[in-house]
Amino acid sequence: MMAIGVYYYRRTRNMSDYFLGNRKLGAWVTSLSAEASDMSGWMLMGVPGFAYLSGLNAGWIAVGIAIGTWANWHFVAARLRKYTELANNSLTLPEFLQNRYHDKSGLLRIIPAIFILIFFVIYTSSGFVSAGRLFETVFGIPYEYAIFIGAGSVVFYTLVGGFLAVSRTDFIQGVMMFFAILIVPVCGAMECGGFEATVHAIQDVQASMLEPLVKADGSTLGFIELISLLAWGIGYFGQPHILVRFMAIRTSKEVKQATHIAMSWVVLSLAAAVAVGMVGRVYLTTPLEGPASETVFLVMTNELFPPIATGLILSAVLAAIMSTASSQLLVAASAFAQDFYRTWLRKDAEQTELVWISRASVLVIASLAIFLGLNPNNFILDMVAYAWAGFGAAFGPALLMSLFWKRTTRNGVLAGIVVGGLTVLIWKQFAFFGLYEIVPGFLLSAIAIWIVSRCGEEPDRAILETFEKVNHSNI
Repeated sequence: MMAIGVYYYRRTRNMSDYFLGNRKLGAWVTSLSAEASDMSGWMLMGVPGFAYLSGLNAGWIAVGIAIGTWANWHFVAARLRKYTELANNSLTLPEFLQNRYHDKSGLLRIIPAIFILIFFVIYTSSGFVSAGRLFETVFGIPYEYAIFIGAGSVVFYTLVGGFLAVSRTDFIQGVMMFFAILIVPVCGAMECGGFEATVHAIQDVQASMLEPLVKADGSTLGFIELISLLAWGIGYFGQPHILVRFMAIRTSKEVKQATHIAMSWVVLSLAAAVAVGMVGRVYLTTPLEGPASETVFLVMTNELFPPIATGLILSAVLAAIMSTASSQLLVAASAFAQDFYRTWLRKDAEQTELVWISRASVLVIASLAIFLGLNPNNFILDMVAYAWAGFGAAFGPALLMSLFWKRTTRNGVLAGIVVGGLTVLIWKQFAFFGLYEIVPGFLLSAIAIWIVSRCGEEPDRAILETFEKVNHSNI
């Protein structure tokens, strides 16, 4: 992975290269890069850990994610690719919003960038926690040192190679993750006597694990809890590190093929991730408790396979962590360089200077993420859920309405981003009704956009003409 970063260092000459690979990704690289950067260590560690404790109850997250992935590819990908190119070849989500609404104040770059930096520090930190737990479990390295080793490898190739390196490594990592997550539950079930025997064993250990509407403590899953699990799906519309892949695909015509590839990957991988936790519950003789439950994939792999195979499979976990953390670092760096530095500090900064500023911001953001992740008791899935909600609520409604509702105004989008982001930050602290914070955040953000847009002046003719051009283009 580091060698790929060095190779693409020589091919990174400007900001378009560094952040979007000059919009030249094919369908295979785009789809696997998007899904690998999406799934991260939470798919190989967080979801199996949840399934280890609660069985099929964890499957509702997988269902929500699968539906959200399909909707994002089907409705957003091609339209966003076309619109960002027409909107003055926008390289980042905040830049697209600014160009979409001809905003001269800079607020549509600064405010989104603030939320990107806040939530990506949390999200990237979850990846570093995964890496620390991996090295701690496999090699017995103290967690405080292990997190630095994992973070260092990610920072290196992101720092050096930019988007071209990240997207290529994501492709390789996506392939590794796919085969690793499939082989572990299959081999675990065979060791337990086959699939039928494994199902009977799970029923003997805890019958509620086979009931999707029953929680780990035996109580019935409530309506609010079910909505909270399924609501992971709506978060997809606002994830900058996934949306940037749509912006980088070679042409919008390749989106259909990329969608088929991505959906095949997602459905099989998520089903296998839930299966890992459930099979691990009966295969492992020593119970895993608390945060240790999220190491079920690692522990099973260590026990199931000989050393060479174990090393290859565990490297897929590191691949998952690296693919997402690198993408997040890159988007956060772009937010700082393009949306802070270039907008407020150095409007006439040259491309080479901006690339180096981006690289410096990668180091700063990574340092903050490491500091946040130093607590070994952090639950990976909890950290991801928080950041996921923040992005989904702040940017999801803003992006959807910008793409599909021509009456949306600049002030409406600003109101939606602020309301959505703040709602998540506040709701998380009080956990009202036990409802996942993305639900109220997304709804209130959409309402704020609609009210403020309807109360303001209609967009000017130039904005409406660009919208209609996208609306009638062959996408």
